[in-house]
Amino acid sequence: MFIDEVTVSVKAGDGGDGCVAFRREKYEPFGGPNGGDGGRGGNIVLLGDSNVGDLTAYRFEPIHRAQDGEPGRGSDQNGRAGQDRILKVPLGTIVIDEETGNRVAELLEDQQQVVLRKGGNGGWGNARFKSSTNRTPRRANPGEPGEEGRYQLILKVIAEVGLVGYPNAGKSTLTNLLTRARPKTAPYPFTTLHPQLAVIEYPEKFERIYLADIPGLIAGASENRGLGHRFLRHIERCQILLLILDMAGTDQRDPFDDYISLLDELRLYDRVLLEKPRLVAANKMDLEEAAENLAAFRKKVDVEVIPISCLENQGIDNLKEKLLEAVQRHRTTSTPFTDDPDLP
Repeated sequence: MFIDEVTVSVKAGDGGDGCVAFRREKYEPFGGPNGGDGGRGGNIVLLGDSNVGDLTAYRFEPIHRAQDGEPGRGSDQNGRAGQDRILKVPLGTIVIDEETGNRVAELLEDQQQVVLRKGGNGGWGNARFKSSTNRTPRRANPGEPGEEGRYQLILKVIAEVGLVGYPNAGKSTLTNLLTRARPKTAPYPFTTLHPQLAVIEYPEKFERIYLADIPGLIAGASENRGLGHRFLRHIERCQILLLILDMAGTDQRDPFDDYISLLDELRLYDRVLLEKPRLVAANKMDLEEAAENLAAFRKKVDVEVIPISCLENQGIDNLKEKLLEAVQRHRTTSTPFTDDPDLP
């Protein structure tokens, strides 16, 4: 199960109450106030963690509370502060305040921390209120309540390459060949039910790039048809788009029509996606119709096309090299990504 959107309720810890106490010692008959302060409540902290893949944990545990601060005690003992509640989330998580609808945080880096809600301050003990005119204060402050709220967590997968195509174009098989990921493959549409994040390794060059395999799109995906519509947001962060086409035109499909339809769906979802660099993987070149279709396709488009055959493992190494070159070119010119210019 891949969960990329959840709602959580959080409550920071309450501050501990201050203490009213007086010294009671054998040789101090007029001992003064010595009530300690209460401890501060724990914060709710979000932590970006590269080892967390999705938001499944919060689907089954949507309520989180930090520890309250301890109350103060006599003998000038302050209460212990409450422990923070650390919520680990995958990189690419966006946090939206449900009450206001505002985006309050975005976690893009490993070990990045955001204090979502602050714990309440501890109350003062009566020792704080001692003065020259009030030698025996009998008051102390209660602890302040911790902040609370309800938030929507939305994951947009961070990957350098987004793999997009129609069902049965060979996306999952290509992911198997390019990476160590093993998504389910089968000869029927919509085998892939959720995005797969995988790593393409280049051990001889000490390089690696991340690939997101998006579930197959169909016509009307931008209008909530099929499975791909709810996952289109995962390619927003991708630097390079890799469109895979069935160049053999099985099922009486025309590769050029499929290409134009894919671009239309991306444009209807977000026109910015068409500004991203893209490559085309022309799959199923082992079939005899593919060569003729490829020649006709290249005459109609101004995009780099890499012929491959997932069935016979042809052209895969060349495709890997082309992807690495495209990503490296992008790295030299890109700036750190954020959806919202108002966020750091």
